[in-house]
Amino acid sequence: MSKFAVVRSQKPLLSFQIHVRSFVIIGMLISLLAVAIVASIGLGSIRIPVSEVLKSLVGMGDSTFQLVVVNLRLPRILVSVMVGAALAVSGAILQALVRNPLASPDLIGTTNGATAAAVAFIAFSNGTYSIHWLPLVALIGGFFAASLTYVTAWKRGLSPFRFALIGVSISAAMGALSVYFMISGPLYLTSQALGWMSGTVYGTSWDHVLTLLPWVVGFLLVTIIQSRTLNVQELGDDIAKSVGVRVERKRLILIAVSVALAAAAVGIAGGIGFVGLMAPHMARKLVGSSYGALLPTSALLGGLFVLLADLAARTLFVPLDVPAGVFTAAVGAPFFMYLLYRSKRE
Repeated sequence: MSKFAVVRSQKPLLSFQIHVRSFVIIGMLISLLAVAIVASIGLGSIRIPVSEVLKSLVGMGDSTFQLVVVNLRLPRILVSVMVGAALAVSGAILQALVRNPLASPDLIGTTNGATAAAVAFIAFSNGTYSIHWLPLVALIGGFFAASLTYVTAWKRGLSPFRFALIGVSISAAMGALSVYFMISGPLYLTSQALGWMSGTVYGTSWDHVLTLLPWVVGFLLVTIIQSRTLNVQELGDDIAKSVGVRVERKRLILIAVSVALAAAAVGIAGGIGFVGLMAPHMARKLVGSSYGALLPTSALLGGLFVLLADLAARTLFVPLDVPAGVFTAAVGAPFFMYLLYRSKRE
């Protein structure tokens, strides 16, 4: 048998092994997330045994425990997981499109645009309109900032480098607007706006879960369907065009999906940072760069990350409820510096 024949016979086996490894890792992450959810439900100012948590989840628990589990903690935990998953997948999409490992929803102004719009709403509505309009306002702000970045960066096509550079500028401008809106509004609303800017899932309810669930699930499915396109886009425009991909059209669709996921998450939980940067990197280390496995792995890691950050936020400083974004930033900032250092050395 020739060497060529041996190599050809080994390729399917190697591919099969990679797929099996990815499935095993995804299965382990699902199990870990389930355990973290049950543990998080039981921990807090009121400690609930695991047995009571499980009983309450199926409607057979003590009435007091069931109130805490079903009405207070479970919605907050589910929102944490969905917000983390949305931010992580949004970051993974941008890292493929921009072909930059430092890309995240902050890069094109999505997060800061959504935050600026929401802070303006809090500061200037003065309680005239219901707070339930906040997610929609944040979504509009995120799309506005991303659209501004896209239009400004367009010049006979969209260069990923130009897109990233202008995105950073737009993001900085939106961040400055957030601060301006916060100090221009009534003083008694400043603390509310500042807490929201930091990123928190405090006070979320089943209404927030039902609002976010179809949005996140729908766009996650769209992203997974487009995973092959992401694999090709990451290789460069020339290669993508050579295999028949309509690069600009697909890029626009994927950017819109990324913005929708990030803006929806920010609309519910505020400016929780660094999740879209860290989760895809960790996923890439675990399952490789194929987006068929990378996207669900990123979603699971992002959900787990925000869940643990919120758990720390509400249990470490009782009776204070610290914004979860404080903990994601505490971990994410050193991680970002590490990536910068590694990129410089490479």
